[in-house]
Amino acid sequence: MGRGKIVIRRIDNSTSRQVTFSKRRNGLLKKARELSILCDAEVGLIIFSSTGKLYDYASSSMKSVIERYNKVKEEHHQLLNPDSQVKFWQREAASLRQQLQYLQDYHRQLMGEELSGLSVKDLQHLENQLEVSLKGVRKKKEQILTDEIKELNHKGHLIHQENLELYKKVDLIHQQNTELQKKIYGTREANEASRISHPNYTFNNGYDLHVPVHLQLSQPQPPKNNAPAKSMKLGLQLH
Repeated sequence: MGRGKIVIRRIDNSTSRQVTFSKRRNGLLKKARELSILCDAEVGLIIFSSTGKLYDYASSSMKSVIERYNKVKEEHHQLLNPDSQVKFWQREAASLRQQLQYLQDYHRQLMGEELSGLSVKDLQHLENQLEVSLKGVRKKKEQILTDEIKELNHKGHLIHQENLELYKKVDLIHQQNTELQKKIYGTREANEASRISHPNYTFNNGYDLHVPVHLQLSQPQPPKNNAPAKSMKLGLQLH
């Protein structure tokens, strides 16, 4: 049988009351610790026994928890007051304007504008940020080009397989034609007709039909001595 429902009221027996307090206190402290760990919550728990003994738990520190509680409680109280609410939103709007101004100034500095007020250290930091951003852009660009080349190579492989199938069909038709010519014109004339009519299955650009086309990214070549510097480019090569 299951446990019966416990009536929530003060336990008259002092011994039973102390045992229940000890069990419930340990369970409450355990739950508070689990809540702070599992949910990344800031938890503060304060317990005073009937004899005045203190038991507490804080996920960070009890002082920071109490200060945060008092701050939030004060802000909540201020929001209930219309005048305080107006002042609160005015401060929020001023803070957002400052953040917007900072972002606009930083954007202009990234574009190479308004650099006169910056120190050497600030300029070095800005240069490092630009180099990190440029590396990220180049990496993304190379990844996109690599994916496109893989897709082109895949399509080229499929086209190559289709060409081979067509070549087999053409060759089969040619053999059938040869057999028919042998039956009609004889072996000698059929061989002569076969030599004349057999096509040369190559591309106009000189590439053999049976050789697949493969694309890959080429590395930029370093400039020769006394040659003007050129911007780095990514190219495609045929193999």
